[in-house]
Amino acid sequence: MITKRLLSIEIALLAGFSTVFLLPHTNTAMPAGIAMTLPTFIGNWVGKDEGVTAREREVLAKDTQFVRKNYTNFEGDVIFVSIVMSGDDMASSIHRPERCLPAQGWSVQRSESLVVPIGNKLLAVTKLHNVHPVEQSDKSRLLLRNLDYYWFVGVRAMTPSHLNRTIIDMRDRILRGEAQRWAYVTVSTNILEGGTQRGRSEEEATKIIEQFIKELVPQLTRADGSSLM
Repeated sequence: MITKRLLSIEIALLAGFSTVFLLPHTNTAMPAGIAMTLPTFIGNWVGKDEGVTAREREVLAKDTQFVRKNYTNFEGDVIFVSIVMSGDDMASSIHRPERCLPAQGWSVQRSESLVVPIGNKLLAVTKLHNVHPVEQSDKSRLLLRNLDYYWFVGVRAMTPSHLNRTIIDMRDRILRGEAQRWAYVTVSTNILEGGTQRGRSEEEATKIIEQFIKELVPQLTRADGSSLM
């Protein structure tokens, strides 16, 4: 019974999603929901610009926009932050990190939904637990772990769910005649415990990255300069 119900839901969603491609291409283009800038300083963290890989340029739509920085602190921790903004063809320029991580050698071990308090508000995010085998200089293999937090930003809404983002986008196209330019924000850090570099436990890494998100989000703004939250 449960299987049939899930199948019915999937068919209904698929039928609904397919109507998006039948709509006339006269949808009003909405402004970007987030400014494509990252601050240089976040608390005691200093950011350095990071480039986009040739593979990403090849696979994603030409009008996809990127802004990326690696942030480091005085203790040697590193946090990677990326904002990817969809172009006119959203289907070819934005996707869940779960789709691209395997191509980079990462295996997604677990996914969970949680909230990070930002002042008196709550930011809903998806948290991925990833692993990647790394060969060291002595030919031994180290299982590198990674924590990846992400969420999507539209002109009116933020969501940690790719499915929910798709539903919101479909609703706005059908009912409002609006085509949104969605972005997704990714904040990640590697866990080097047991490796040759100074390491952190997963609990320590979690505290560090979530505190970083609390300090980062208030500095992110919408395209018009207003607060993101």
